[in-house]
Amino acid sequence: MKTKPHVLILGGNFAGLQVARHIRDHVKPEDASVTVVDKRSYLLFIPNIPIEILENKNPDSSMQLPLAPVLDKDETRFIQAEVLDIDVESKKVTIQPTERPGATTDVLTYDYLVIALGNRLAFDKIDGFAEHGHTVSDGFYGNKLRHYLHEGGYKGGPIAIGSARFHQGTKGKLDFVPMAKAACEGPPVEMALSLASWLKHHEMGGPQKVTIFTPADLIAEDAGKKIVGQLLEIAGGMGFGYKNKLEDIKQIGKDGIEFANGESIEAELKIIFPDWVPHEFLKGLPICDEKGFVITNKQLKNPDYPEVYAAGDAAACTVPKLGSIGHHQSYIVARQLARDLGALSDEEADSELYSPEVICYGDMGDGKAFYIHSNVWYGGDIEILKMGKLYYDLKVAFKTSYFAMGGKVPYWQWKMGSWMGDKIL
Repeated sequence: MKTKPHVLILGGNFAGLQVARHIRDHVKPEDASVTVVDKRSYLLFIPNIPIEILENKNPDSSMQLPLAPVLDKDETRFIQAEVLDIDVESKKVTIQPTERPGATTDVLTYDYLVIALGNRLAFDKIDGFAEHGHTVSDGFYGNKLRHYLHEGGYKGGPIAIGSARFHQGTKGKLDFVPMAKAACEGPPVEMALSLASWLKHHEMGGPQKVTIFTPADLIAEDAGKKIVGQLLEIAGGMGFGYKNKLEDIKQIGKDGIEFANGESIEAELKIIFPDWVPHEFLKGLPICDEKGFVITNKQLKNPDYPEVYAAGDAAACTVPKLGSIGHHQSYIVARQLARDLGALSDEEADSELYSPEVICYGDMGDGKAFYIHSNVWYGGDIEILKMGKLYYDLKVAFKTSYFAMGGKVPYWQWKMGSWMGDKIL
């Protein structure tokens, strides 16, 4: 009896889950087995955590989508485990189950491998963050900030919101992918705007208390100079402070932040977005750049090991580290795998290759959001910024529909979402 090809997907958040689900658009369970490995048993819907925090809701209660039930629908196996090692020569992955402490390691083999493990958020590399920093990256830190804001910890002092320096690799870099000094700066802009609204409604001030900072020449530089200029003009008119070219965070203290260029910002509340670094076991692998991000071509497969794919934050070509980019990459990877498995032609699989666009919906408070759609950073001609209540409704509705569909957003719906954002006033 012939053994079915095995597709092993490492990571079950936006990119990994979508790849797993969309493979089944083309490849039946009897023609290939698919396994997803993630150390968590759920997808964490990170983009909407700030909304929950400011509304004093527990993000752990609303931002988690269980993986096993939705993957069962596709006859896809789910393993809750941490990835310890990848051997691309023998096509083996070493894992350690995380459901209960004390598990022994195990080894999985594959015919095709998709690395969609996201990254490590390097808070542990920021001096003083543990004692004096806050962020919105997950349920733990989200709830820590929620309790601080809503239970009297915050006394009404100045606020600083911004990014540490991102360190990007250059080995195997695609020509159209720029070098970035911050991993993703839509979230700092969103957090600043929505928190200023929260301050106003709690009679604790407003934008004049908030300073936005960046290591780059421009905040959110991936949106393009025109859009950033519009955002800075709006923010400046509202009273926000702004500091750029700070190089990196040197130290966070009780009363503020010191930066590598010698400047400092006074702040009682410090909301930080760290460097995004690869997982340690990826560093030094022949499929990775000098930092540990997985090198791919426009088909999102490694040039030297074409059975290895990468999508989402683990991929070197994902710049900025933006959820919508990983989401879009998942469609490409699923089609490429379907071609490898004999279910699609070359023409069908290559009908759309990696050509990144920044698509971002950001909460502004007061039931409003901004919408950015841009590819000028990559040499394109799309540069759209819009604001209003409709875009907040679209942001919230996407999370609702994503959970209802078990993370399987049809390609046509994905394209319609950006069309609506572009066209509707």
